[in-house]
Amino acid sequence: MSDGLNTDDLDARIAIARDNLRQLTEQAAAYSGAADEERAADRIAEQQAELDALLKEREQHK
Repeated sequence: MSDGLNTDDLDARIAIARDNLRQLTEQAAAYSGAADEERAADRIAEQQAELDALLKEREQHK
């Protein structure tokens, strides 16, 4: 996933993932229709999985 990033790089990617999650959540709130909601939920789940992996890797650096 992160290919052995250093702590600063991990922190930057974590910040990006958190911002992406915030934006996706805001977009999902504006969507209407089942297909849009499902697509938004999938994107949020993917982004959350990436954030979780980055956080786990950062924790291993400590």
